[in-house]
Amino acid sequence: MKLSAKLFLAGVLFATVSVSAPAFADGKPTLKIGYVEGWDDSVATSNIASRIIEKRLGYPVQLVPVATGIMWQGVARGDLDATLSAWLPVTQGAYWDQFKDKVVDLGTNFPGAKIGLVVPDYVSAKSINDLNAEKAAFGGRIVGIDAGAGVMRKTDEAVKQYGLNYNVMPSSGSAMTAELARSIGTKKPVIVTGWTPHWMFAKYKLRFLDDPKSVYGAAEHVDSVANPGLEKKAPQVESFLKKFQWKPGEIDGVMLAIQNGEKPEAAADAWIAAHGDRVNEWVGQQ
Repeated sequence: MKLSAKLFLAGVLFATVSVSAPAFADGKPTLKIGYVEGWDDSVATSNIASRIIEKRLGYPVQLVPVATGIMWQGVARGDLDATLSAWLPVTQGAYWDQFKDKVVDLGTNFPGAKIGLVVPDYVSAKSINDLNAEKAAFGGRIVGIDAGAGVMRKTDEAVKQYGLNYNVMPSSGSAMTAELARSIGTKKPVIVTGWTPHWMFAKYKLRFLDDPKSVYGAAEHVDSVANPGLEKKAPQVESFLKKFQWKPGEIDGVMLAIQNGEKPEAAADAWIAAHGDRVNEWVGQQ
């Protein structure tokens, strides 16, 4: 699909959201939060945040699933009020460079994020440098996700920089994890484009391949990025988003529950109910 067509469809989507999402009875405006469709951490984080904003701060929230580029443009234009899915500085760095003068970074909600090539722990390869020598075992392929995703762009770069004689196979997040599950079930060597946080690290024994050329960059962070108008539109929400940050391991159970079939809203509500002290820290006892 051409970019102009995507932007047109996104505009229709945002217009529909604006009409169909009413304000609460006390007049607080509906807030629109964009998240990357199909990214498990994005779904979990966005649902947790939206339920807290609704239950504790009293603002109605409309979650809007979009592609990464549309998400950034939506926040910059004000079609979206915020996103909690900004992977920086590498994965979505190009979007930050493009829109940084039109958005506000409210801070990191997940430190220590990472992207790279992931393998099961029974695989002998330890580094990307080892892959050409083990091409036959892996079938000469790397199982990827959506073409154009940040980790896919970096994987294309890694193939070039390491001189890999491999095919990068685009698919989707769900198709990638399905292939991973099938391979692990038969102890078959497999390489996938991966990232953390992700539920697959809670379910399987996996590891990143070493990246001595640092193609994938060092540890990243996932930030909450807002339209500048949020400060005036919903100051309590902006204050909450500045404080909202996961501790290591907190998000894993939410992602796994959703993957196992629980509805995202229900998984979010269960986590919130079990972690009242953490929620109080984020909302300032409001």
